[in-house]
Amino acid sequence: MALDQSFVGRSYPPTEPYEVGREKIREFAEAVGDANPAYTDVEAAKALGHPDVIAPPTFVFSITFKAAGQVVADPRLGLDYSRVVHGDQKFAYTRPVRAGDRLTVTSTIETVRLMAGNEVLDIRGEVHDQDGEHVVTAWTKLVARAAEEA
Repeated sequence: MALDQSFVGRSYPPTEPYEVGREKIREFAEAVGDANPAYTDVEAAKALGHPDVIAPPTFVFSITFKAAGQVVADPRLGLDYSRVVHGDQKFAYTRPVRAGDRLTVTSTIETVRLMAGNEVLDIRGEVHDQDGEHVVTAWTKLVARAAEEA
């Protein structure tokens, strides 16, 4: 089933707040092999002008991708997730994510298009903190591979 083009521009409700913890930041930094002390040492982060440790740039992927799940799970869109691969990811930061942030994500479908027989879905996730301030915008590209011909 083809993706419903009328969904372009549709936004989904903000997620419940995700509280960013120092331990989660440390675990993520270790997992990606980034030894930047601003990710694990409060004093190192403060020396750089931050109030607490900051997260590596790709840390927000886990919460923005989860938020995009609202889009993926919308049965009216017509996305067959069994055929989906992650095509691309990019971020535009206003400021770094910090320990203690309570982040919400609002997902919006930016484009739905057909490319080489595959359906491509671009989702923009706007991430705001507990004060409503913008932190980062994340773009996720999902590619629903064309069904194999019988």
